Amino acid sequence: MPLVALLKKELALELRRKSVVAGLGLYLLSMTFISYLAFALRQSLITPLVWNALFWITILFTAINTVAKSFIGEKKGLDIYLYSIANPTDVLISKIFYNFLLCLLMALTGYFLFTLFLNDPIQDKMTFVILLVLTSFGFSAALTLLSGLSAKANNSNILMAVLSFPVVISILLMAIRITKNCIDGLDASVSYDKLLVLLAVNALVGAVSYLLFPFIWRN
Repeated sequence: MPLVALLKKELALELRRKSVVAGLGLYLLSMTFISYLAFALRQSLITPLVWNALFWITILFTAINTVAKSFIGEKKGLDIYLYSIANPTDVLISKIFYNFLLCLLMALTGYFLFTLFLNDPIQDKMTFVILLVLTSFGFSAALTLLSGLSAKANNSNILMAVLSFPVVISILLMAIRITKNCIDGLDASVSYDKLLVLLAVNALVGAVSYLLFPFIWRN
């Protein structure tokens, strides 16, 4: 089964399960609204640093919930069927690309909701959008592999939550640092080195996922 066909399969399944995307959107809205209610009476407490932390915590847990269903949420036996007709690397790439689009959509939606409820301290918006793209891909590549690994074990949802945090912490910390530069209105060139590091981390995570997934798939 070619890569394009696998990607179409992911999109077709998502259209059939509209409640999943709606549930993720509701989760994101709830997290943002709770943050708003927590600071509703003391707006002065929502400093740019607080906004930065709240935003990335929200995006992180939304991404985990978004990508966790990649393999964990599939019907039992589907992996055996795909194993007989598709290349494992094609399966991985299709899921990473699909999850990347979904994570990016959730990140942009989260930014819109935070702007709506908790104002917008971001001054360098172009660099911030590039950051959202790179971070979404990093989360997608790392969490998709972990979803495939967790699906092979019992208590897969718990294992996914436990394994995901150590893996994505480096991406998250880099994203927070670059966001601070965007909030402070520093020149974009100041963030170039950090963006390159984030790009390198994404490439490393993607390469590891590409190399390890066939072994996970065969087991």
